[in-house]
Amino acid sequence: MSFSTYQKEETGLSLIVLEDKQTGTKASILPAFGAMLHSFDIPLKEGTLNVIANYADQKDIDTDLATSFKSSKLSPFACRIANGKYTFNGQLFEFSNKFKDGTAIHGLLFNKPFEITAQHADDKGASVTLQYKYDNENEGYPYQYTCAVTYSLMPSNTLELKTVVTNNSSTIIPMQDGWHPYFTLGNDVNDCLLQFHGENIIEFNEQLVPTGKQIEYQEFNAPKLLNDTQLDNCFSLRFVKNEPAAIFSNPRNGVSVSLWPDESYPFLQIYTPPHRKSIAIENLSATPDAFNNKMGLILLPAGESKTFVVKYQAIQK
Repeated sequence: MSFSTYQKEETGLSLIVLEDKQTGTKASILPAFGAMLHSFDIPLKEGTLNVIANYADQKDIDTDLATSFKSSKLSPFACRIANGKYTFNGQLFEFSNKFKDGTAIHGLLFNKPFEITAQHADDKGASVTLQYKYDNENEGYPYQYTCAVTYSLMPSNTLELKTVVTNNSSTIIPMQDGWHPYFTLGNDVNDCLLQFHGENIIEFNEQLVPTGKQIEYQEFNAPKLLNDTQLDNCFSLRFVKNEPAAIFSNPRNGVSVSLWPDESYPFLQIYTPPHRKSIAIENLSATPDAFNNKMGLILLPAGESKTFVVKYQAIQK
């Protein structure tokens, strides 16, 4: 077979690896912490490059996960909920765990242990499915649902991330979905180009919570050097047939990552951390604070499922 799946220990972390044995391309996943994407290694003209900024070891996760959320699965909400509170069906809910700014942030599954439920490999690709059954574990979200994530490594250095959320409650539930990968291409982001099909920028207040206003935005519709541009913003996307929604590229080594979300992810959150070593490019099904502002919020009926798909392609020209 051209592709394989296997488990390995690395720096004290238990990983499951998907590998294209013909090219050496690999993707490794860390089930114990939100089924996060730990690495996406691609072959270069000389050596290999992991385009995912990850955690060095268990200590690094313990120190940094709840602050950086690198590669975290964002579920059942993404980004911030103002003051950690929202009203649904006339009832006020408040999350018990909040970020340092007083908001609830990045969901409830980022540090949960996912179970491996399926693995497959053949000459066309390799995949693994992991799931977590959430059962009324936070007073701010008193529901039951299953989050199943399938990673599929395909030819041409393409990695698909498919999420299926199933409502196990007896009532309708509010939800959104997203991912929080940080990409790194071998240089500071200042030296890299960014392009995405932005339609509008979602105006934020000082707490990075939407005000309800959208403003036309085309700053990065063509490739543009980031230089010292600082971003911590959400954008609505304009989908263009046969084109990726976003491309992050390094002209110095010719490496680029293209993001191909389907229409289940109509928003893009982009964050440039102060260290400028990587950039977070986050596919979202709804805007931040969607539980309050309803911008993209999904109301999932009891017993029903919703699927979200994005593909990453990393290449060197």
